[in-house]
Amino acid sequence: MSHHLDRQYQESLKQLSESLIAIQKPILILDAIKWPQTIEQQFFKDKAEKLPAVDRDYYLRNPLNFDPVTKAAELTTLHKQVQQRLGHDDPLGNILAETIEQYLTVIRLVENRGNTEFLRASRELYGSARDHLRGDKLTLIEMGQRLCHIFSLPAAKHLAAAYPKNISAEIAVEQLQQRLAPYFSDSAFTVKETDGIVSDASAGGDCIKVNTHSSFSSLDLQVLEVHEGWVHVGTTLNGRNQAWATWLSVGSPRITALQEGLAVLIETLTFSSFPDRARRISDRVVAIDMAENGADFLEVYRHFVAQGLSNHDSYKIAQRVFRGGMVEGGSCFTKDLSYVKGFVETVNFIRSAILSDKPELLPMLFVGKVALDDIPVLHQYQQAGLIQAPRYLPPMFRDLNGLYVWFGFSSGMSLLDLERVQAHFKNLFDQTLAKANGQT
Repeated sequence: MSHHLDRQYQESLKQLSESLIAIQKPILILDAIKWPQTIEQQFFKDKAEKLPAVDRDYYLRNPLNFDPVTKAAELTTLHKQVQQRLGHDDPLGNILAETIEQYLTVIRLVENRGNTEFLRASRELYGSARDHLRGDKLTLIEMGQRLCHIFSLPAAKHLAAAYPKNISAEIAVEQLQQRLAPYFSDSAFTVKETDGIVSDASAGGDCIKVNTHSSFSSLDLQVLEVHEGWVHVGTTLNGRNQAWATWLSVGSPRITALQEGLAVLIETLTFSSFPDRARRISDRVVAIDMAENGADFLEVYRHFVAQGLSNHDSYKIAQRVFRGGMVEGGSCFTKDLSYVKGFVETVNFIRSAILSDKPELLPMLFVGKVALDDIPVLHQYQQAGLIQAPRYLPPMFRDLNGLYVWFGFSSGMSLLDLERVQAHFKNLFDQTLAKANGQT
């Protein structure tokens, strides 16, 4: 790896990275497929009986902010340059080349808004609900259904009631800024209000945007702090700290599963998550599976209303899955598989790193916008001095002791036969209850 420390290689890596960052800047997937608020208002005005008025023509009336042909040509040229300047078998060059190929698929995705090719491109980028989880025989939809069951047990309903959404956007901004300023000391990090996003909050670059029209519970703010802050903003800033591999600050869809999986994992490790939220990410897998199998917008919407979700929440799930696709069925957006898929695969990666005696790989999850496959490669280059170690790291990744013990125990526990254990304790609970009711 000695030649990788030569100046020429470093400069090439940096120039090619900077070119990619510039070329991909206007390619904004969510921007290209978003629905305005008026679509939802009209849907409920029609008493939720008509498909939303979003079709191929609707998307064509909202043109992309770049020319697909020119953009694809720029990416293809850059791909050739990467192979010429870094070589065909250079590990960092290969990550860069794969990222460029992803953007070519993204262009195909957004060009085909409102038709069936959109789903094909989406599956290439984010997968399908019937895919198997990495290294396992379980499919995503099986995992999603199991989680839906767990997170909609009656006990889950009682837990959430204690956290009213009584914090305004303005105060949320103030509190998040206060909590995260020390974490991101000496960076340009900010939090601000906006009405330009669909979700309650989102992270872009070094900024967390909070939706002016939303209100939050104290638990919501805890989630935003670690999910949007520690993970999404943290990895962006760590990527920006790279001297040469600067592309690590921007994310193509290949990094979505790890980003979202890591964010959900950190919510879990900090005890910030709650059953409703966990259920939401499992519901999305079910919604995508329905849509991939031909369901239309109304069928998906009605399914979740029947499951006891509010009309607004049911609309939101259906909207997330059908944006960019076809509301009458036949095409959908599969990105929301990334949460469950990424969570399971990240947990498995961490357990495997610990059992393979490679815990030093774990902080590299935060080195920038990366996919799991990149981590061993990036770690080698970090040791050689070409990649900067991540500066902003959650406490449990800065000191790995607790993480090691937690995942060490969880690996040991997975040997147990959970069904037998559960039967034993269920018996105990039922007996106790029977005694309490005086029916010995």
